[in-house]
Amino acid sequence: MLPSRFCRVTRKSEAKHYLRHPAKGDHPVKRYSALSILALLAVLLSFTAAGKAHAARCYNISQFEAEQGLRIHSELMVIGLTCQLIPGYNGLYSQYQQFTHKNRTLIADYENRLINFYKTRGSGEPTKKLHTLRTDIANEISQHAIKMSVTSFCNHFSPRLERALSMDQATLQRWARQIWPDQKTSTPLCRQDEATLIKEASARPRGTPERKYVRR
Repeated sequence: MLPSRFCRVTRKSEAKHYLRHPAKGDHPVKRYSALSILALLAVLLSFTAAGKAHAARCYNISQFEAEQGLRIHSELMVIGLTCQLIPGYNGLYSQYQQFTHKNRTLIADYENRLINFYKTRGSGEPTKKLHTLRTDIANEISQHAIKMSVTSFCNHFSPRLERALSMDQATLQRWARQIWPDQKTSTPLCRQDEATLIKEASARPRGTPERKYVRR
């Protein structure tokens, strides 16, 4: 319950009188300082909320790597499924399963990164949104198999599975962090992070495996 002196201050004239003549032990400077602190906190919170909203409009490097890592995984799945019945390529789906098992912890981490990103954007169903992304990626590469003959598709894409399976985790992550101008992510990479990755790639020797394994 509020002190009785606050209950008595109900009219404008009384409020002014109270400000000029505070009750004993109630110092105006302390009261104004508290109000100033509350106002400052409100401003800071508004900036924080605005900053989070702005950040959610683009990927940071970790989120960018996550989507591209899941793209690699989804593409390998489509390659394995599409080519498993073609003579000479029947071991591809088994290679995809080996790749999935080998990198299961990283793949789960990639999924969690994107689910958390969707949550920051206010998505009510972040897991469903992740599944939709996965489906869209799979459908996208499936269009290559439709446009090409299946044999040509398998000739072109099957080497990717063997290369991916041979990579250690650090190499796979560097591959996922590469910027491919012909392949945009569903959410753009933040500009400052894009500059960082371009600088990182340019400093890498051209002979390193992750630069050889281009997607197109």
